[in-house]
Amino acid sequence: MARLAPPPAVVEITRVLEAAGFEAWCVGGAVRDALLGIPNLDWDLTTSATPTEVRKLFRKTVPIGIEFGTVGVLDSHGVMHEVTTFRHDVETDGRHAVVKFGASLDDDLARRDFTVNAIAYSPARDEIRDPYGGQLDLQAKVLRAVGVAKERMREDRLRALRGIRFASRFGFEIEPATWEAIVTSAPYMNRLSAERVKQEIEKTMEQVRCPSKAFGMWKSSGAFEALIPTLAGATTVELRALDHLRLPFLRGRPQRKIARLSALFCAAKPGTVFATVKALRFSNADTAWISGIADRWHALGREMQQTLVAGDPPNDAILRRWAGITGRTRFAPVLRIADAFWWAEREAGRPAPTKARIESVYRRAIRIAYRDPIEVADLAVNGDDLIAVGIQGKRLGAVLRTLLAVVIDNPSHNTRDELLRRAVS
Repeated sequence: MARLAPPPAVVEITRVLEAAGFEAWCVGGAVRDALLGIPNLDWDLTTSATPTEVRKLFRKTVPIGIEFGTVGVLDSHGVMHEVTTFRHDVETDGRHAVVKFGASLDDDLARRDFTVNAIAYSPARDEIRDPYGGQLDLQAKVLRAVGVAKERMREDRLRALRGIRFASRFGFEIEPATWEAIVTSAPYMNRLSAERVKQEIEKTMEQVRCPSKAFGMWKSSGAFEALIPTLAGATTVELRALDHLRLPFLRGRPQRKIARLSALFCAAKPGTVFATVKALRFSNADTAWISGIADRWHALGREMQQTLVAGDPPNDAILRRWAGITGRTRFAPVLRIADAFWWAEREAGRPAPTKARIESVYRRAIRIAYRDPIEVADLAVNGDDLIAVGIQGKRLGAVLRTLLAVVIDNPSHNTRDELLRRAVS
C-alpha cells in the first residue's frame, strides 16, 4: 500500500516491539491522512506492550501520559513518537476517562471517536485493520461515530467539536445520527476546560480552509450558546468573512490565525470581547490585540461602510480620523477585516464597498496613517509646553484633544507656534 508509508523511525519502533513478542500498529490521524493522500509526520502507535515494557525496550523514552498508557519514544534524531498501550475505558466524566490496559486492538479501536480515526496499519505485514468501515467512509466523505454516536459523545464532550473540525477540514458530511449526538452533547460542553475550547478554535483557524462552515455548525449545534454565548448571535455573513482572510498579506499561519481570531470576535456583542477572550485563556498579548481590533471595528465599521458606499472616496481628514481611532498599528488589520466583512456582504447581495474602492482607499489610508499626525504624541507640543503657558489640570487633556482635532483636519497647523497660539486663544 504505497500511500501508507510511515517514516523509517516509526517502522523501526514497530519492528522492535514485534521482535519482543508484542503487537504494534500505526493508528490515528496519520493513517487517516495517508489514506486521503495528505502528508502527516505525526505517526502514533498502539501496542499490546504495557508502558513499563515499552520503556524497557527503548533507550530514550518520556513518560508523557503513563496513566493513560502513553510513552514517548525518541528516535535516533531526537523526534518523539507516542506509543500507547491497547486500552478500553472503564468510566468517564465526559472529558477524562479511567482506562484499563490488557485490551485487544479491536477493543482499542472500539473506544475511538470516528470510524475514519479507527483504522490501524501494520507496517511489518502491510495490513490494515478496519473493523468499523473507516475506509468506506473516507471514500464516501462521511464522518461517522464509532458504534453508538451518543455514547461516543458522552464519553468525551470534546469529540463533538473535533467532529465538526474534521468534517469542515476534509469537506465531509456528518452522518445524521452523529450530528444528532453532537447537538445533544452541546448543553454539556460547558464541562470542557477553557484551554480545550481555545485549542479547538485555534486548530479550526489553522486547519480549515473555510472556517465559516465549522463555526456555522458551532452555532447551529448550540456549541456557541454553551461555550461562547456572546457569539451565539453571529450571522452567516459575519462568519463567512473568516473565509476571505486568505489574502497575500497574510504570509504565514500565525498572521492568518490571529487575523481570523480577530474577525471571529468582531462578530461578538460589543463590550464583551476582552472578558470573553480572557476567559478562554488566550495570552495577555493576544487578548489585548483581539479585543482591541474588535472594539475598533465596533466603533468604526458601520461608519466606514456607509462612507465608502456613498459618493466620493473619503478625504484625507476622514482617513486621519479613522486612523486616530484605531491607532497606527491597528489601522491596516481593521481595514483588512473590513474588506473581508464587505466581501461577504457583497456575496450576500447586500450593499457594500466595491473591491476597487477598498483597494484604492487602503493604499492611501496606510500612507496617511504613517505620514500624518493622528495621535496626541504626534503633536508639535506636549503637556509640558501647555503647562508652561498656564494650561493645567483637566483642561490640559481637553486642549490636547482639541489641538489633535485641528491637525487631523489640517496637518499644516502642526507647528509649535501655531498650536500654542490656538491653545491660549
